[in-house]
Amino acid sequence: MPQLIEYADASPAVKAVFDDIMQTRQTDYINNFWKALANDPATLKRTWESIKQIMAPGALDPLTKELIYVAVSTTNQCNYCIASHSAAARKAGMTPEMFGELMAVVGMANETNKLVTGYQVEVDERFKG
Repeated sequence: MPQLIEYADASPAVKAVFDDIMQTRQTDYINNFWKALANDPATLKRTWESIKQIMAPGALDPLTKELIYVAVSTTNQCNYCIASHSAAARKAGMTPEMFGELMAVVGMANETNKLVTGYQVEVDERFKG
C-alpha cells in the first residue's frame, strides 16, 4: 500500500492540488485517494483536473453524476469509490429509497448484460444509431 502524503509533508506542487481540491469542494479535508495519488504529483494533478471537469455542473445535475459514479463503482467492485461517491450522493440529495432503486437497476443491468453476452444477442436494427 502506498504511503499517504499528508498536507504538511506535501511538496509545493502537491499542496497546490490539495488546495484546489479543498477550495473546489469547500472543505478542509483531503481524502485518502488524493493522499495516495500524491506519491505521483503528475498523476494527482491530471486525475484531479479530469474529475473536476467531468463532475462540474453540466447537462447532468450533480446528484445524477454521483449516482452514475456509484453504479459504475459497484459494477467495478471499488469499495472505496462506492463509499466516497455514496457520501457525495447523499450530500447531493440521495435518499435511502433512491439508493435501493439504484442498486436494483445496477443488479438488473449486470444480469441482463451477462445474459445478452452469453446468448450473443444481435442488436436490433431499430436500436442502432
